[in-house]
Amino acid sequence: MNRLRDLTGYGANAPDFRWPNGARLAVNFVLNIEEGSEYSIGDGDSRSESALSEVRASRVPAGIRDLAAESMYEYGSRVGFWRLYRLFQSRGIPLTIFASALSLERSPEIADAIAKTNWDICAHGWRWVEHYLMDPKIEAEHIAKAHASISRTIGRPPRGWYCRYSASTSTRGLVVAHGGFDYDSDAYNDDLPYWTDVSGQPHLVVPYSMVTNDAKFLSGDVFSGKAYADFLIDSFDVLLAESEDMLRMMSIGLHSRVIGHPGRIAGLMRFMNYIGDRTGVWLCG
Repeated sequence: MNRLRDLTGYGANAPDFRWPNGARLAVNFVLNIEEGSEYSIGDGDSRSESALSEVRASRVPAGIRDLAAESMYEYGSRVGFWRLYRLFQSRGIPLTIFASALSLERSPEIADAIAKTNWDICAHGWRWVEHYLMDPKIEAEHIAKAHASISRTIGRPPRGWYCRYSASTSTRGLVVAHGGFDYDSDAYNDDLPYWTDVSGQPHLVVPYSMVTNDAKFLSGDVFSGKAYADFLIDSFDVLLAESEDMLRMMSIGLHSRVIGHPGRIAGLMRFMNYIGDRTGVWLCG
């Protein structure tokens, strides 16, 4: 399916509505749960995963199990998630969970902790693998498996859908055809949600962001928690000022194995402290 591009969006005509309680800026923290669903020799893959870990490329040849890479991922589920869970719970700040279904199956205590919250659940694939490499039939199977699995482990179905990095040209149509999702976040093209048409059916898109994502630590764009906090604060200040005239949304993507380390989470805490008493802001999840 050839998905048409929309280069205009809202343009100069921002929609006139308000977030809850009259807020002008929505801030959405997103936690990606991927650990245990990544590429692994033990799961029959040809290689171990190396993306979004502390090394940019595996030093272990393809086809050989990379125990170091696996261990870096395990930090996210063993330590990082719980550090973030305690932080958000103690501050009463909601999260959106981008959950790879197999990760939750393999970490039942994490699934149980999430189930006891009212956090929004967005399916992040059956496994943390690239949907743009799948044919539509296999992709449809993965979408259905993810929805069914998360519904079982969390006790409620995921409301949204988000692929690893990029959707395929078939993804949005398959998500809508499945019928179990309210929105997808497979877009990076706006500072507000928007409606699109999929085969004559209205479909909500809630854009995500790679710009304010904690992946910046691993790309080398930021190194210290302070630098990350400063960038988030600058982004927040500009969006809040703009929201005097037009509504805005700020999406902040996080990963347990990345931001969950002590020196990095300190930057997230600094940002939370900065926005904590601001008016006109809706912390949503």
